[in-house]
Amino acid sequence: MINRTLVRALITSVALAATGALLAGCEVDEAALATNAKANQPVPPKLIAAMVEKDMDLQSPILVRLFKQEAELEVWKQNRSGKFELLKTYPICRWSGDLGPKVREGDRQAPEGFYSISPAQMNPQSAYYLSFNTGYPNAYDRALGHTGSELMVHGDCSSRGCYAMTDEQIAEIYALGRESFFGGQKAFQFEAFPFHMTPVNMAKHRNNPNMPFWRMIKEGYDHFEITHQEPKVDFCEKHYVFDAVRAPNATRDPVFNAAAKCPAYAIPDEIANAVKQKQEQDEAEFNKLAAKGTPVAKLNTGIDGGMNPIFASHVPGASTGLSEGGDGQGLSLLSMSRAPGTIPGTVNPPRAPWQQGDEPAVAVAASQAPASGKNTQAANTQIASAAPAQAATAPSQAAAPPSEGFFSSLARKVGLGAAADTAASTTPPAPDAKPKTAAKPLPKAFKPAETRQAESKPARPPLKPSVTDSPATADAAVAAAPAAQQNNLVAGAQPIVQSNSFDNRFSAVK
Repeated sequence: MINRTLVRALITSVALAATGALLAGCEVDEAALATNAKANQPVPPKLIAAMVEKDMDLQSPILVRLFKQEAELEVWKQNRSGKFELLKTYPICRWSGDLGPKVREGDRQAPEGFYSISPAQMNPQSAYYLSFNTGYPNAYDRALGHTGSELMVHGDCSSRGCYAMTDEQIAEIYALGRESFFGGQKAFQFEAFPFHMTPVNMAKHRNNPNMPFWRMIKEGYDHFEITHQEPKVDFCEKHYVFDAVRAPNATRDPVFNAAAKCPAYAIPDEIANAVKQKQEQDEAEFNKLAAKGTPVAKLNTGIDGGMNPIFASHVPGASTGLSEGGDGQGLSLLSMSRAPGTIPGTVNPPRAPWQQGDEPAVAVAASQAPASGKNTQAANTQIASAAPAQAATAPSQAAAPPSEGFFSSLARKVGLGAAADTAASTTPPAPDAKPKTAAKPLPKAFKPAETRQAESKPARPPLKPSVTDSPATADAAVAAAPAAQQNNLVAGAQPIVQSNSFDNRFSAVK
């Protein structure tokens, strides 16, 4: 048993050795990776029991879907019939920005779209407990001139363009990804959406300028909803293409280029017909809701990102931000339930516009308890040592001055020094740096929501930066991605069933 454990640890070091070199920005000791307690945590027995109940293997492929508005991350896993079924839904502790895709470095937006996560993107030495790189920008993003780097899913419940979970949650998600790689999956798909792409949600956001983009990625959403198979993703003419195959009478498979004209291709009839039927039904329901005057969702008026209600209920004075529902009395009721992980005492939750001048750091309720006792010590240790660890990761960064909010500034000007002192007593992280690489002009439909509201937004305190996992912060510069990573844009699972093999479904993007 001991030998078997050592073998698995050595395999882990080989699979993840490249990660440290690419993401941590320093030489990695493979022995340290092999004994990395965080990266080698076993999948919890409760999750294994759920797999058994759903006829899944521990090392079968996974797929991750994420929804901003609902602040939820779903892990799907392939069962023995070859189809993906939902294994577990994780509430998101914190995400930043607004609904809509990321456009440029420093815009605080978390990505939306379809991305691929390979073993090299898994970071066992993250300053934010554990993390994986979303792979942004993909070929579509680059074809539009979108910029950004080091956009992660990580722990620590702190985000500046990332998706942040608790340490306990990311440990589970990381373990599920690790086991799928051990099982032969070359990369798992990461799908990020603004919300569940239902007719109701589409009708609520029908006036949003991001709607053309959302309708485009909804097609991939529909493909998965119909087939429960990971959709094959390609790009051409600055557009997503899903489940494309060789056209009838063609002599070779289509070759796609995100910025070039689309080649001749076809979509299998059984998929195309089912998706068309679903889209017609959705469109009919959408039109009915719009005709009834379904209220349009209000635009972001200053709140940065969202927090799942279960977490907001455990942070005094917190708001769910752009997340769906749960404010007011709903949060009071949720506060009696256990939070699914440890919330750091320095968490900076979304706040209503009139709260933007308050201190960014909020003390977490003393009654909060982590969801899993086995990770409590590790999580508390990480929180206590977060500041020195991050300082060691980025020694060249100067300490940022405290952020002074509107009310603190007003109090100082009229001579109420206590208010200013309160704001200065905290030491928030460095504010966003201005992007060094300007984005290319974009079609009007793809302009981010924050561009439309730049003059009307109230000032807000800077948030704790998301993981950069390198000496440079995520917004300091546009890092040049390695060629191997750039070429591996949309990889997929290595399914259990032969008819859905990796080579068949992803030959166009090798």
